[in-house]
Amino acid sequence: MAMLIEELIKSIEMWLKLIKKPQEYIDPNLDPVLLVPGVAGSILNAVDKKTGRTERVWVRILDADHEFCDKLWCRFDPSTGKTTNLDPDTSIEVPEDRYGLYAIDNLDPDMIVGSDCVYYYHDMIVEMLSWGYQEGKTLFGFGYDFRQSNRLQETMECFAQKLESIHTASGGKKINIISHSMGGLLVKCFMALHSDIFEKYVKNWIAIAAPFQGAPGYITSSLLNGTSFVHGWEERFFISKWSMHQLLIECPSIYELMGCPDFHWEHAPLLEIWKEKSNSNGESSVVLESYSPLEAVSVYELALSNNKVTYNGEKISLPFNLELLKWANKTREILCHAKVPDKVKFYNIYGTNYETPHSVCYGSQNAPISDLQQLPFVQSNYISVDGDGTVPTESAKADGLKAEARVGVPGDHRGIICDRHVFRVIKHWLRADHDPYYNPTNDYVILPTSFDIERHHEKGLDVTSLREEWEIVSESQDGKENADSGKTKVGSISVSHVGDDNTTWEEAHATVIVHPKSEGKQHVELNAMSVSARA
Repeated sequence: MAMLIEELIKSIEMWLKLIKKPQEYIDPNLDPVLLVPGVAGSILNAVDKKTGRTERVWVRILDADHEFCDKLWCRFDPSTGKTTNLDPDTSIEVPEDRYGLYAIDNLDPDMIVGSDCVYYYHDMIVEMLSWGYQEGKTLFGFGYDFRQSNRLQETMECFAQKLESIHTASGGKKINIISHSMGGLLVKCFMALHSDIFEKYVKNWIAIAAPFQGAPGYITSSLLNGTSFVHGWEERFFISKWSMHQLLIECPSIYELMGCPDFHWEHAPLLEIWKEKSNSNGESSVVLESYSPLEAVSVYELALSNNKVTYNGEKISLPFNLELLKWANKTREILCHAKVPDKVKFYNIYGTNYETPHSVCYGSQNAPISDLQQLPFVQSNYISVDGDGTVPTESAKADGLKAEARVGVPGDHRGIICDRHVFRVIKHWLRADHDPYYNPTNDYVILPTSFDIERHHEKGLDVTSLREEWEIVSESQDGKENADSGKTKVGSISVSHVGDDNTTWEEAHATVIVHPKSEGKQHVELNAMSVSARA
């Protein structure tokens, strides 16, 4: 591109605040960061206790369903609070390669086509490395067996060891924790149970899309119908919803994600069922019955009372587990009493602008449910609220903690941890941008959507033309569009330059069109042209 037009474009980019200060690849002044994933966000390996052979069972595509059922199906032991494998000869471990980052980066490293569907913290890791973080020095990961309770003593001990090892590896610096989804509950449990260790090693905690009061709609349907962690064509090669269903029924972590029955919801999450009833005269009618989170327990019991799996030729009953529910209620009690230590700062990022399951409805007036044991085989319908598609905004905001800031970002539950806006906010909170004047609550991000450039020689002139488009994603403080947002703004700029020896000259002209803001986005078009000649 001609030099003058490049300078012109940089001027416009500075006007749009696109230019960032260049940083060294490794910044020795950064404090260490620990990334903590959510449910299903860690690679799990199955280890044969007899031979020592190790194979990845989560996530994998080839022979996924069989290995998943064989190696990961489990039963909850109320005496220990731990869920143990049905296969007594298999243990589950999380790989520690790359200082814990390998297990939470790309969940299926063997997958090439469509690998973005199994990315977890991959984009954030790449982004943070570009800020100057270094694996093993200032960037670490904590993967864990997400089937287990968020307060399992074994997990808590591993987390304490991780904090101590990071503190040592970084030369005694305090740690910034970034958690996503259920990882926020794990960190909060640790903070509640081991506040002294937390205060000793932790500087800041940033929770992203954490279901602090549960994910009621998503978990209700997961307990009754199962769930899929990938969608589209990959789903055909992955684990079936039924197989996943049988795992989730015995996972303490899933029960700990149920909608909190004691929280004062703006609209209480309900389980609704269109039921067909008959009176003493044999006449039938259809009624819509609604159940609160506490009342829904009796429905889960009846609906799953005959749920069974066959494992190694033996039929095993897997009903709704009341012992697990008791354990989860105790976990919620612990979470309610958590407090942020005085020397630690807490930040909360939550997702918005996505329809998020809140209440779940089975059947319809024309197709009512006659037997509750039909529910696991019936497609549910959702009554949605605002959120990230999985966690309601109301739940994610209600952390019950003293927060330095709470920032809502339009984004879905998985996508929010690779969102440019989120990166910008995190970068500021980590003091990795060295910009003391940045305010995340008024932040916006600019995403390039189109770029075209042409060059040609015409009648002794070098002509360069460029067309570029951006989307500016922002949100007003009051959540409303600006009063003048309905007007299109057009501006132009022209520059010229003559060489010192008067043998060269160049002229450039650019026009910027800023379209009205719509749904939090503002479209910007740039058209530029430069003409240069040499005598």
